[in-house]
Amino acid sequence: MRTKASSIYRSNTEAGCSNRTFSVGGHVLTAPRPVPGLYLVATPIGNLGDITLRALETLAGVDIIACEDTRITRRLTERYAITAQLKPYHEHNAALARPKILEKLAQGACVALVSDAGTPLISDPGFKLVREVCAAGHSVIAVPGPSSVLTALSVAGLPTDRFFFEGFLPAKQNARRARLSELARIDATLVLFESGKRVQDTLRDLAEIMAARDAAICRELTKMHEDITRAPIGQLAKAAATLETRGEFVLVIGPPPAGAEVMGQDRLDDLLRTSLMRDSVKDAVAHAVELSGRPRREVYARALELAKEPAEQIRGGHGED
Repeated sequence: MRTKASSIYRSNTEAGCSNRTFSVGGHVLTAPRPVPGLYLVATPIGNLGDITLRALETLAGVDIIACEDTRITRRLTERYAITAQLKPYHEHNAALARPKILEKLAQGACVALVSDAGTPLISDPGFKLVREVCAAGHSVIAVPGPSSVLTALSVAGLPTDRFFFEGFLPAKQNARRARLSELARIDATLVLFESGKRVQDTLRDLAEIMAARDAAICRELTKMHEDITRAPIGQLAKAAATLETRGEFVLVIGPPPAGAEVMGQDRLDDLLRTSLMRDSVKDAVAHAVELSGRPRREVYARALELAKEPAEQIRGGHGED
């Protein structure tokens, strides 16, 4: 069944109508033409009802809406009977599309930039366009609204006074683990994006490197099947095999536990040497990870190096200056 808003959109489009209007709740509203410039318009991350009135007025009033996928943005514009022209702008055509947008701006056009969901420039190529628009002397205006990063932070139940947004991790395991080892040194809440096909592997890697931290898996935020799971990373990793992987994920990882201190290299070496004199590498690593606050991968690599030392050197290394 077509909504009244989509019927208005269809009739306006078929008639070639250029009216700057939009519809909310069956009421047709007029949108004034904005001053020329590039408008960065945040759009819903799932629930189309989350868009702001200012965003609707802006999208209805501009000459062109530059979007990642015209099919996705058209769902939004049809919902609110917006007839502005849609033009694709994404990582594959950006080099060709940017000069055309700059040319339109030079002619006095009003252009809106939107992503498929959320705030433009977050994990998309929009920053290059903004940089060139600024360099050309045109206005850039933000129209704030939904953001999956801030939405996840607000519901995760983890500290928000300091956070670090990483975005997507590397797809390959070795590179992903190396990056997670670097992130483990940051004393702040971490926010990651992850795809459904890799989220289980990422949770297992997190458990090896940051097992002591609390975390939240945020799936399908603001959508019908939204699901938030909060637990220590180790528990989340153990349950990863049964995790529903359909949908979009934001992972929020809390900072290191209060009072946790990362052990210096000399102290770590002494601890490992002592443990290796009586325990297996596996047990020595487990003990050192618990006491040192360092990532397991890093401790394991160092333990293998020290295990190659002659037994006399391992014994002699302990306690030496």
